[in-house]
Amino acid sequence: MPIAKTWAYFDHAAVAPLSGPAATAITQFADQASRQGDTVWPTWADSNEKLRRNAARLLGCESKEIALIPNTTAGINFVAEGWDWKPGDNVVIPEGEFPSNLFPWMNQQSRGVELRIVPRRQSKHGETHEVNVADLVDAMDDSTRIVAASWVGYASGYRLDVAELVRQSHERGVLVFLDAIQGLGMYPLDLKKTPVDFLAADGHKWLLGPEGAGLAMIRREHFGKLRLGNIGWGSVKNSYNYAEPKMDLRNEAARYESGSANMVGLAGLSASLDIFLAVLDHHGADAIEQRVVGLATELDQKLRAMGVKTSLAADRENQSSIVNFRLDGTEPAKIRERGLEQNVVLSCRGSGVRASVHAYNNEEDLDRLVAVVKSFRS
Repeated sequence: MPIAKTWAYFDHAAVAPLSGPAATAITQFADQASRQGDTVWPTWADSNEKLRRNAARLLGCESKEIALIPNTTAGINFVAEGWDWKPGDNVVIPEGEFPSNLFPWMNQQSRGVELRIVPRRQSKHGETHEVNVADLVDAMDDSTRIVAASWVGYASGYRLDVAELVRQSHERGVLVFLDAIQGLGMYPLDLKKTPVDFLAADGHKWLLGPEGAGLAMIRREHFGKLRLGNIGWGSVKNSYNYAEPKMDLRNEAARYESGSANMVGLAGLSASLDIFLAVLDHHGADAIEQRVVGLATELDQKLRAMGVKTSLAADRENQSSIVNFRLDGTEPAKIRERGLEQNVVLSCRGSGVRASVHAYNNEEDLDRLVAVVKSFRS
């Protein structure tokens, strides 16, 4: 991570710095594109297929269930706009979702779909941010078609019990959409054991890739259930047969990749994903989770020791690497500004300051952040 030479970077939940391999891949792509044009296009296409296979390996699903997408919002709209809604159907979501996982479902109200927003609960620390699975399930009835929730809350960092949500939803015949952008790559998710129905995530946060290149997962059995609202030459079998086009849809999630891909962005994402798979292969499926939750817990303890209010969940299984904190009498923006002056990058979310810790961060980074907060006490 080249950025670590200068910055203590804690804003991965917004836009992460590029990993070294991602930056190299993008530079190499630009060099090829400028010097060789589309003579190397087959190599770029092969790289995309490698990315698809590696994403499937990360998630424990079939490569045919992976679509390469421009952003999380696109993946959410595959489902929200593609589902065969009937008047009276409803969707359940938690309150406080990022707008990308709110507006696409609100947009279905014009088709007679009810949106049920379930209040979050207060945590043991007094913060209102817990997504209680039982509350989501209680909001379901015979007309509920989909429950859509974030794996990790973008502001609070509260991590959802995905396995329990899937189990209870499926018992009631309700499908699960997971907005995975704040969790993908950081926490284990085996879709063979936890059969989420739909998932989407851009790669510019925790996967350390560029903006505009991400992944979606659509289970094979749902391909025929989502109408293509955006269809093009890439959606069909024999897609290169331009002279005799036939609208015979691909029997894979790639049918939703309607046109030309963001080749340069996907090259960067693919290179970054290789890092994550290497770590998981050598250190185990939960290695990254243990690292980042451990660092976040240490940061939480350091801040609490100074009397700072934080939002880290009390139960470890609901903790993530996001720590939101407030210093009474100090505007969050002031803390962010002073951090930038000292090469410490934070963001303001919710009612506080958000620190999002990655696996490459270290003790020195945490101490630099704590020093920024301490400076307001002197």
